[in-house]
Amino acid sequence: MSTSVDTVTTPPPHAAPQRKQGPLGNRLTARRGLLMVPAFVLIAIFMLGPIVYSIYLAFTNKAVRGENAKSVEFVALDNFITAFSDDRFWNAVILTLIFTLISAVIGQNLLGMVLALLMEKANRIVTFIGTSVVILAWILPEVVAGYLLYTFFADQGSLNTLLTSIGLPGQDWLFSAPILAVSFANIWRGTAFTMLIYSAALTSIPKDVYESAEIDGAGAFTRLMRITIPLMRTAIATNLMLITLQTLSVFGLIFIMTGGGPSGRSQTLPLYMYEQAFSYGQLGYGTAIALILLAIGAIASLIYLKLLPEEDKR
Repeated sequence: MSTSVDTVTTPPPHAAPQRKQGPLGNRLTARRGLLMVPAFVLIAIFMLGPIVYSIYLAFTNKAVRGENAKSVEFVALDNFITAFSDDRFWNAVILTLIFTLISAVIGQNLLGMVLALLMEKANRIVTFIGTSVVILAWILPEVVAGYLLYTFFADQGSLNTLLTSIGLPGQDWLFSAPILAVSFANIWRGTAFTMLIYSAALTSIPKDVYESAEIDGAGAFTRLMRITIPLMRTAIATNLMLITLQTLSVFGLIFIMTGGGPSGRSQTLPLYMYEQAFSYGQLGYGTAIALILLAIGAIASLIYLKLLPEEDKR
């Protein structure tokens, strides 16, 4: 006669009890989420609130003074239609694209790359001095940098003094070529950011890759095009996106140097928006210009994101 013994499996005494999963997941529970409510409220008030209000203003005839300051009406797409039919708006768009292309995409990007490559090959003393000088222009307040560059490009400024000293004719650069003057000013001020990004990217490239290429007979230019730039693709796309967005919103530097003149020949979209919103008091129309500028920045960001490798998008 056989007997069967029922065995009861009990968890080992050292096993930790299984934690009940909360409605918001294992890490973010309702109690922890409650502690984040004040932060969400502050973000909603000081960030989301102004954004929503700005979108609302863009579709109204809100003004600082006059009848529209008292009675605000919803005008639908009238502000955008007015902008797209205004020659001064398109002049500002073209100048904004020219300013961004010259000072950011070409100027800061290329000069920052050259400086980063030179600093990598130089000794520590030269690297420290060169980096300090370049960064000094970056950390200067925009107002100070604007006045310095105004005195440099002015009719009796340092640039004309240098040109006349070597027998070349000087000219009033802020009048004859204002968009080029403010573009070179932005290059001078913003190159340090690009140089720092590219310097950090260069230090992450293994040295043995260059040594192997050099043994195979690859020259300096070949190593740059076949090794350095492909391995820095992520840094290049990220830098281009950041400096493009920053350059699209440059206001103080141009305002101090030229004020958008003469005759609107250096009036980019931020200055045109400021003129319409605060000089003319048309807040609704000025806010619509700001949303258009935001859309241009979003399109530029999407283009640069396409340049990123697929593994960096995840």
